[in-house]
Parts: sequence; C-alpha cells; structure tokens
Amino acid sequence: MNFITRTPILWTLFVLTIALTVAFSLSAPMVGGQFLDMVSAPEDTRAVFDAMTPSERSMHFWLTILLDTAYPFSFGLFFAGMAWRFFGKWGPFAAIPGFAVLIVDLTENMLQAITLSGAAYVLEPKAWVSPLKMNLFYAAALIALVAAGIALYRLFTKKKQA
Repeated sequence: MNFITRTPILWTLFVLTIALTVAFSLSAPMVGGQFLDMVSAPEDTRAVFDAMTPSERSMHFWLTILLDTAYPFSFGLFFAGMAWRFFGKWGPFAAIPGFAVLIVDLTENMLQAITLSGAAYVLEPKAWVSPLKMNLFYAAALIALVAAGIALYRLFTKKKQA
C-alpha cells in the first residue's frame, strides 16, 4: 500500500479526479443530460434509460467503460491513500470505505454497461447499489478530508518546531 500513500501518487490521483469530474460535466449533454449513475430508484432509472436515444446510449456506454472506469480508481485510491497515510495505525481501517466505493462503483458501472450495450436490462440492483456507492463515497471523502486536516496540522506544527 505504500505506493498509493506516496505524495506524487496522491497528487496525481487528486488531479485526475478533478479532471475526470470536469470531463463528466462536459459530456453530460452527449448522454441526454442525465447519467444513470445519478439515479437509483427503479422507476427513475428506467425513465432516464428509456429517454435516451440509441446514440446517447452508445455514448453513455463508452463514457461508462472509459471515463467511469478510471473515475472510481482515481477517487477511491485517493481517498484510501489519504486515509492509509495519515491515520497512523488506524490507516488500514480508515481506508476501507475508499476501497469499498471503488468496488461498488465498478459494480454499478458493470450493470450500466450491460444494459447500455443492449445485452440485458439489469439496472434493478441500482436501487441499492447506487445509494451504497454514494454513502461510501461520502464516508470516504469525509475521512480523506480529515486526513488532509491531519496533514496540514503536521505540516504547520513541523514548521513551527524547526
């Protein structure tokens, strides 16, 4: 785990997360304005899916496969790396939500890709997968924010001692 706790790696993951967030914002019109990731209720998910044109579904498929596969790796590993690095002996435990959100988001992406490809409509599990993903994301982000606070505290108290 030392790899994801290194400063250059954490900065790279952070910048990549920001870049991918911007890319999603810019690409939303290409999928009809609404990504399936942002809905979870079965009736809402079905409505968003049914409202897409074939070209929007195709674009959403490719964005899911390309951008939304990189995205959970960038933010999940960033959150986990921050927790692991700055929470001391509790780091491995604090990193669990970061790793878990990565796995759950990839699971959601798989369901969406299967559906968007036309192979089968398998979005029903999003009723619990998407809320789980969001809750894990918020927990991991909060832990990473606390880790950033710890890092800043250490940085400033270290400079005062020097």
